[in-house]
Amino acid sequence: MANRMSPLEILDLPMSENDAEAKTIRDYLKALLTTLWEEGEGFSGKRPFGNSGWENELFSALVKGKAVKGAFDEDDLYDVDEKAARKAIQAAIEALQ
Repeated sequence: MANRMSPLEILDLPMSENDAEAKTIRDYLKALLTTLWEEGEGFSGKRPFGNSGWENELFSALVKGKAVKGAFDEDDLYDVDEKAARKAIQAAIEALQ
């Protein structure tokens, strides 16, 4: 991770406007799990909140929060250290309380 942020700090990173209407990464992950639980076999891993690109919503929050390296073009994320981002989200999931 870019600045050695703890998993609990990552969970508290703010989210920009997103399809899950989540304020933080913690809220987003909880909404994702809730959607999975409610939809069961009908759950769409590609479009869990109706649109594709949901992983980029999380990646953007990580980059804006300086948890991982990346860059934006205007408001769009165009570069991210995806390996570090996936590792950060995995650590955050394991730390969910």
